[in-house]
Amino acid sequence: VREIRHMHNVDESTFLTVANFITGRDYHSGDISLTSLIRYLKNSHEYFLDFNLPGIRRKLIESLDCSSANDIAMLIIRFYDEYVQAVNKHMKYEDEVIFTYVEQLSSGHLRENYTISEFASKHKPIGDKLKELKDVIIRYYPEKNNYLLNSVLVDIILCEQDLASHCQIEDNLFVPAVKAIEQELKESGATVADD
Repeated sequence: VREIRHMHNVDESTFLTVANFITGRDYHSGDISLTSLIRYLKNSHEYFLDFNLPGIRRKLIESLDCSSANDIAMLIIRFYDEYVQAVNKHMKYEDEVIFTYVEQLSSGHLRENYTISEFASKHKPIGDKLKELKDVIIRYYPEKNNYLLNSVLVDIILCEQDLASHCQIEDNLFVPAVKAIEQELKESGATVADD
């Protein structure tokens, strides 16, 4: 872990905390580097939006009969596209608003009209719709020996699990770490900026 950490400039404590959290092991969140955690979360967003979700879409199109006579296939694709748009909006908001807010906190700037608790209270898991998609495909698009469709179903299940884990990291590691910085800044009498 130390060798890889040095090669890729990754904070060791943050890496171990995230790895232990994801695998269900005991973890200590007190030593998290928010800079490293934000970089990890941004990279995760990039992975989902630029690689994983487009890859699933390609496999879906390839595995479904998308001729104009097949309304179910087109509904599945439309459902998936709308889901990806929602994920994109969710992650873009985090990248542009939440992470910018935390970077300002790290520079010692509190906002008078915003706290991470507002984000946390509205933060919803984003993988649930994939379960619905999987159920729709299984129930309404029965096809025997479609190995590509079976493969895309596995990809959907794995993506659903990865997105759930991603949201749990945000809720259980990121939000508490940000709350701790907010508290430290309040206690130190940091200047409150009206944004």
